[in-house]
Amino acid sequence: MKNLSSLLQEELQTAIALANQAGKILLKYYSRLAGPAAVEVEWKGKNDPVTAADRAASQFLVKELRDRFPDDFVLSEEEHDDRRRLNSRRVWLIDPMDGTREFIEHRTEFAVMIGLAVDGESRLGVVFQPNSGKMYFGTAGTGAYLSVQGSQKRLNVSTASYVSDSVMAISRSHLSPMVEDLRHKLGIQQTIQIGSLGLKVGLICEGAAHVYVQGRGTCLWDTCGPEAILREAGGQMSDKNGASFRYDVEDVRNLNGVVATNSLLHARVIAAIEAQDYFGDPSAGPTRQDE
Repeated sequence: MKNLSSLLQEELQTAIALANQAGKILLKYYSRLAGPAAVEVEWKGKNDPVTAADRAASQFLVKELRDRFPDDFVLSEEEHDDRRRLNSRRVWLIDPMDGTREFIEHRTEFAVMIGLAVDGESRLGVVFQPNSGKMYFGTAGTGAYLSVQGSQKRLNVSTASYVSDSVMAISRSHLSPMVEDLRHKLGIQQTIQIGSLGLKVGLICEGAAHVYVQGRGTCLWDTCGPEAILREAGGQMSDKNGASFRYDVEDVRNLNGVVATNSLLHARVIAAIEAQDYFGDPSAGPTRQDE
């Protein structure tokens, strides 16, 4: 019997191809932003914009994945969650454009993100930045990789073990006072500002950054794909309590935030968060912060 990793290679190649095609859809809309036919922006809620580009990429990805894997459940950020996914062992979680605000501002820091959870655990991830052509991908047990313009390399997180020497990946559009305070408490001097949660996690996978922290405001489709890649690169992702993410839960919101590190720094970052209660009361609910 084939193991889980070998079984997911067809899924991985499909996800890579579909992310590439979805990226082309986003770029068609992106090219209009500087001209008279700029993409209209709607607001689903506070700090939660959506464009026709998000919806077009979402419709494409959902249809293709449903056609190719009819026994799986597919959920996109732009679709209503009726929780039927809870009855499926395999669930695709899609953010058709992570970094909508960056897209609207005509910055290149947005990405297509595709994740596959099996029995509630993230097992496959693809994060694709259309403008640069950077494709991060990985599946459980097979490693994490970065492909750029035909060149491919295996990803490994940095082995830095001193927090004060580390680099924190921070948001460009939603720089949080909580995160800034935490950074100072940890003694982290260096930062990299970039949009998209997936691209921040990608920097950790490459060894260019070591820590990323986000309070309330993300959902399961924001973390599923990036988590699978980060784990295979040797890093770690959890909530503020150090608990692993589950993708078979009723609420799609990550109410206890997101902490991503090179794993060596994880316990230290979690301890600093717990000491200051930075994330507050999760029952208050999140404020959407599309990276």
